[in-house]
Amino acid sequence: MGLAERRRALGYSQEKLAQLLGVDRTTVGRWESGKVAPQPPQRRGLAAALEVSLEELDNLLEPPRAAGQEAARPRFIDATNAGDPDEMIRREFLRILTVSGALTVLPVEEAEALTEGIRRGVPADFARMNRHLWQVYQLARSKGSVYPVVRDQLTTLNEALASNRGSARPLLSAAADLFQLAGEVAFDGNRYSDAAASYSLAASVSKDAEAYDLWACALVRHAYVDMSEQRYRQAAQMLGAAGRLADRGDSNLSTRHWVASVQAEAYAGLGDLEACERALDRAEAVRDLTADSVNSGWLRFDGARLAEERGSRYVRLGRLDLAEKTLKDALQQTALASGPSYRRRGAVLTDLAAIGVRRRDAEQVVEYGREAIELARSSRSGYVARRLQALCDEFGPLSRDHRVAELGADIAALSAP
Repeated sequence: MGLAERRRALGYSQEKLAQLLGVDRTTVGRWESGKVAPQPPQRRGLAAALEVSLEELDNLLEPPRAAGQEAARPRFIDATNAGDPDEMIRREFLRILTVSGALTVLPVEEAEALTEGIRRGVPADFARMNRHLWQVYQLARSKGSVYPVVRDQLTTLNEALASNRGSARPLLSAAADLFQLAGEVAFDGNRYSDAAASYSLAASVSKDAEAYDLWACALVRHAYVDMSEQRYRQAAQMLGAAGRLADRGDSNLSTRHWVASVQAEAYAGLGDLEACERALDRAEAVRDLTADSVNSGWLRFDGARLAEERGSRYVRLGRLDLAEKTLKDALQQTALASGPSYRRRGAVLTDLAAIGVRRRDAEQVVEYGREAIELARSSRSGYVARRLQALCDEFGPLSRDHRVAELGADIAALSAP
């Protein structure tokens, strides 16, 4: 039985099921045809409406196939071969960690007596390479293209940890850094489980390395996974823990300000305007820090994105006038020009299109939505595609406008197999 058969067995039309889930009828049709998969926040509601478990829902979503053919699940663009290292690398890393982690408590002289140790300068080399990879990731049009190099770096780092019998903390810090980058690539490719696994491992390794700022940043990134599935209360709890860790970290770094910025997003999701504004004000204090407060790697928060982030929070809170002015001002920044940042500009354009949806202004939806689609195509960013899909699901009556309907079809094509 497929999704359509289950729907009909329960007596639902596509329109009725769409109404129950708060999406457009065409969205249900795309799910049933296998052109696109439901977003994580929609999966639970869909499973409940069809009276099945999440595992049974996965089976219903399997597209029909001829005998002997492998099933091809609907996927988002650039979602394959991008993201977290495979399970074999993860298991090997954890095995090595079991051995080397215990040795971090030994005096260096005693540990070095066990073996020759690593050559002088290797941990610093890993740190420099990681910073370079973050810069490549930031500039890459297709974030998934960074994955092969990240995987090679993880493999080399595993080998270094396996041979290390001295102080492992610098290498553990390098590993925590790298697993956060692997999680970022996975998150951009809509691989939430892989991203969460990477962030969890990064947090665990940061704890062993006693690197509080790294640890806090891993929790912040994990909170984004929760928010992508609209679990704002859980995200707020994790961000609270991240804030306490940041307070124990280096006061010269911008960690605590980044925590506050992301807390604002969680509070916006919870509908708490006052808490959101307070968090944004705390994040604004990053401007008082020096340029050394960021490391261009796992901590890149310098306040440059606060305008677009504030605008996005206002959209979620329904403060459309505040949101539109803030987002339009942000769009004029050099950093948000079409060339420097496809993903950031695409997110702002999608937010401006979302304002048009809420105002039932088809012209605004199409104007900003069209440019966001072009950026999603150029960058192959699953993040922008995911934002656009969420926008499409809010079209409602606007779908009757042929321009908006065409826009919805193009958004669906972004994530078609």
